[in-house]
Amino acid sequence: MIYDIQHNISLKPYNTFGVQANCQQFVNVEKENQLADLYHAGVFSQPFFVLGGGSNVLFTKDYQGVIVRIANKGITHFLEGNNIFITAKGGEVWNDLVWYCVDHGFAGVENMALIPGTVGASPVQNIGAYGTELMDIFYVCEAFDTLSGKFKTFRKEDCAFTYRDSIFKSEYRGRFIITSVTYKLSLHAKINTTYGAINAELNRRGIHKPTIKDVAEVVSIIRVDKLPDPSRVGNAGSFFKNPILNGKLFTPIKEAYPDIVFYPVADEKIKVAAGWLIESCGWRGKTDGNVVVWKNQALVITNPGNATGMEIYTTSSRIMNDVSKKFGIQLEREVNIL
Repeated sequence: MIYDIQHNISLKPYNTFGVQANCQQFVNVEKENQLADLYHAGVFSQPFFVLGGGSNVLFTKDYQGVIVRIANKGITHFLEGNNIFITAKGGEVWNDLVWYCVDHGFAGVENMALIPGTVGASPVQNIGAYGTELMDIFYVCEAFDTLSGKFKTFRKEDCAFTYRDSIFKSEYRGRFIITSVTYKLSLHAKINTTYGAINAELNRRGIHKPTIKDVAEVVSIIRVDKLPDPSRVGNAGSFFKNPILNGKLFTPIKEAYPDIVFYPVADEKIKVAAGWLIESCGWRGKTDGNVVVWKNQALVITNPGNATGMEIYTTSSRIMNDVSKKFGIQLEREVNIL
């Protein structure tokens, strides 16, 4: 056995909401072969949850099972023609990977700077920000099958990527543990500054021919301005997904609320800004017991210090109810609820 299972561990240091919850057992996985040992020991035959950076989870109670924390590290790359293939271990901090690419002059991930979490979670959530989606650069990932005890390679076409979703959140939810991800970037990638806030900040700085470093720095500034630092204020970033509506269903809502913020997407569908919906219901900056909705971004629910996971969950339910009553739109939580 090359792993150490700890018992009755507090999860407060391992979730960015900073809520108190305990788990029955906890194991830190720093090498892939530890997963095979855990499998043969029967760990995956009992309830377990895979934890990365803890930035997309809300513990509403103690966890009656095993927390498997993925902490393997390492980033490598190689060039093939005009393409760059970058492989990062699942436990790498996502933002460290972004800056690895920026420092090496590899374009394609700079718009996703400062997204919290780890590399292993990136394909599960199909992360994205400011006009860039993970699925646009994903090549393959290696994952451990907790049912068979074997490793499996998933290519892009295997992952069923959709907006903030993948096969790992649906059909294979809770089954596979992603141990590494390979991304495919191009030496001739175009810099994406189509998102309005990026252009505004670049113009404010007098930058008219931005580099990927400029974009990464500007995106980081925008995120810091809009989102609270989880080391100071407990939060998990955007708590809700932006709802995607059929164009015909959206039309009467747009007529009733001309100022609604939205973005056209594929197949004549419309992505509505959940933050605008929540703010329109009076929730931005609102205090609800020990829970506070962030003053600069209504998508973010925060724990200033004393909130429990269940209190945060209850606040999120109240927000969802208000949005549903006013707009007839059902919000969906982006955060994993345990």
